[in-house]
Amino acid sequence: MASPELSIDRDKVLRAGTTRRRFLTWAGVAGALAFTPGLVSSPTAFPSPAARGDHVFTLGVASGDPLADAVILWTRLAPEPLAPRGGMSESDVPVDWEMALDNKFANVVRRGTVNATARDAHSVHVDVGGLEPSTEYYYRFRSGGHISDVGRTRTAPAASADVAGMTFAWASCQAWADGFFNAYGDMASAAPDVVFHLGDYIYEKPIPADGGRRGSSAMPSSCHSEAHSLDDYRDRYALYKLDPHLQAAHRTSPFIITPDDHEIENNWAASISEDSAPLPEFLTRRAGALKAWWENTPVRATIHPTRGDIRIYRRFTFGNLAEFSVLDTRQYRSDQVNGDTDGPLNRLTADPARTITGDVQERWILDGLGSSTARWNVLAHQTPMADLARSRRGSRAVSMDAWSGYEASRKRVLDGVRARGVENLVSIVGDIHRSVVSELKTTYTRPAPTVGVEIAGTSIASGADGSDSDEGDRELKAASPHVKFGNSQRGYVLNTLSRSSWEATFRVAESIADPGNTLHTRATITIPSARPEVLVT
Repeated sequence: MASPELSIDRDKVLRAGTTRRRFLTWAGVAGALAFTPGLVSSPTAFPSPAARGDHVFTLGVASGDPLADAVILWTRLAPEPLAPRGGMSESDVPVDWEMALDNKFANVVRRGTVNATARDAHSVHVDVGGLEPSTEYYYRFRSGGHISDVGRTRTAPAASADVAGMTFAWASCQAWADGFFNAYGDMASAAPDVVFHLGDYIYEKPIPADGGRRGSSAMPSSCHSEAHSLDDYRDRYALYKLDPHLQAAHRTSPFIITPDDHEIENNWAASISEDSAPLPEFLTRRAGALKAWWENTPVRATIHPTRGDIRIYRRFTFGNLAEFSVLDTRQYRSDQVNGDTDGPLNRLTADPARTITGDVQERWILDGLGSSTARWNVLAHQTPMADLARSRRGSRAVSMDAWSGYEASRKRVLDGVRARGVENLVSIVGDIHRSVVSELKTTYTRPAPTVGVEIAGTSIASGADGSDSDEGDRELKAASPHVKFGNSQRGYVLNTLSRSSWEATFRVAESIADPGNTLHTRATITIPSARPEVLVT
């Protein structure tokens, strides 16, 4: 039976926010952070979680959803992170927090106390308002005599600010057993202004008892089976959030996060389970998974799940330089067609009644793009919009789970972009465990103008090491002439945005079998302003 906190409406089925200068420089941040012990450095060895039970802040600290005048501060109390309920009792616990302009907290600008409630797994989401735009802040928590690590965050520029540049990164897909999260250590050293996480923060699938490539059996027993209950998902987040590289990235930059499928179940669609589970059963599972996602991510309390539903899509503005529309392509989509296997486009994929965003979100996307005054207009979401076709048995095969399986939905959005005269459209996505840069078109089966550019980033760990070019990469390039770059190694995308160009740097690792392995730059692609072109160096 579902717990009271997960009550859902069983009759409801979802249809299938400066001066003209750099926002922040990496060199300046690195210099400042060097004087804050534990802020960006990662340990050379991974400590045993069991040895960390004398501290309630074992899962680290994080910030997120930055606005010009506000930011979310997050932590979750867990003295025994791999034990049931993180070793916490059923009592609520007061947590003090403070924010300062310096990492020694000599100039504190905000402080307060909140309750970490058992109802929300003793997580804390502090929405700190009244802040200055384009300003770097430091924060920490205190509870029961314990003091957390120090985190760094940064507010966005004012919406009307003339912003010359910014840095940001994005990541996705971090299967714990497939290897270490080396990319996050590299990302923390770069200290981007903001990080987007585009889905698959955890995986619901069973983890081998030996920890897979990590070689560690220290995990909650629930991790040996597929996650189904709220407690199962809470356990999974605790395991993942113990990773020191991930903690370092969260301490260093604010995150903007949206989930994909594995936070709940592979390839779920609205109220439809991958395994055709009964509706009440899947809705209960989905409600628990989304609540655990909220509890463990630095997102606003205002999007706390209500009766199993959660409003995830939202928009972030960085002055007149960039506007990011963060999408939700899971809760409102129609079911996948053609058996949800890669295959040719057909009348089902072209059906105008089918949607990947839902009607309300689709209008929200186009209204936002149409009213944007930013130089760069960015869709930050889960699965590729572009057809990433391969030749299979003489046919042109595309993914039914990505936007290719929802042709009419994609065409309505991209036709709307053209009709509104939107320039500098860039789609950033994850999901596919490889880096792919391609042209965005309303159709890929006949000649069509290029509307924008899509950059798919590779996985943090999912798929293990990968290679510079695997069979899938070669197949994509052979069957998809609109693909301009591909790589199949693990890593993330680090970006420098200016008014004249977008530079995306692909940071990859040769191997993630050891947490000490480093990353290197595989390529940098440049998109000139006002021209949807791709230049690769």
